[in-house]
Amino acid sequence: MIDKVVEIAREAGTAVRKGFGKKHSLEYKTNLSNFVTETDKESERIIIDFVKKEFPSHSVLAEESGEHRSSSEYLWVIDPLDGTSNFAHGLPIFSVSIGVQKNGETICGAVYDVMRDEMFYAEMGSGSYCNSEKLSVSKNDDLKKSMLVTGFPYDISENPDFAMERFNAFLKEARAIRRLGSAAIDFCYVASGVFDGFWEVSLNSWDACAGSLIVEEAGGVVTDFNEKRITKGTKQYLASNGKVHQAMIDILKAVSNI
Repeated sequence: MIDKVVEIAREAGTAVRKGFGKKHSLEYKTNLSNFVTETDKESERIIIDFVKKEFPSHSVLAEESGEHRSSSEYLWVIDPLDGTSNFAHGLPIFSVSIGVQKNGETICGAVYDVMRDEMFYAEMGSGSYCNSEKLSVSKNDDLKKSMLVTGFPYDISENPDFAMERFNAFLKEARAIRRLGSAAIDFCYVASGVFDGFWEVSLNSWDACAGSLIVEEAGGVVTDFNEKRITKGTKQYLASNGKVHQAMIDILKAVSNI
């Protein structure tokens, strides 16, 4: 199945690439920071049509069109364009993310970094790869020497879940923090050792399904901020190389206890 996931992620990514740099009509969802383009919808249509053709009994959960439920034990979790703001503004950092779950457990997934033509993928128990090169998380065990990455929710002005305080706390404790604008790519860069850790206070399952598996199969750890296993409905995500995980947990908890 991973071959099929990679195949359609690349096909959808090709459509996204063709739309990059063009003028887009924006459809706003919740506020001026949260919008969708016609390219998001086209990418999602390509993926869902593929699933209906190749796996007609499978269920689908997609960012733009929601849930398409069946009685199948399989669920495709789709973010057709992760990083829409970057895409719409001409910043070439965005991806297509597709994860497949069986009975609620992610068994394979792919994240296609469209403009860099890098395909990250993993299958449960088989490791993580980027364009056929095996991935491994970093070996750094010192938060002071760590490069971290994060993202902000669309309602950051309301400072949900101490988002700003947590960012400030990590600024003081880590070597550097970056904010790329695509959570799926953030996960993959943890898996490949570029970043030592990634946290975000509010993610949806389509943002994190494939990326979480890619981190874990590269030897990393993914939990919520209380070090609990990710389950359906989890919003808080912490992904790391495992060696700085507890130090990051301590900071996240300390802020919430202020």
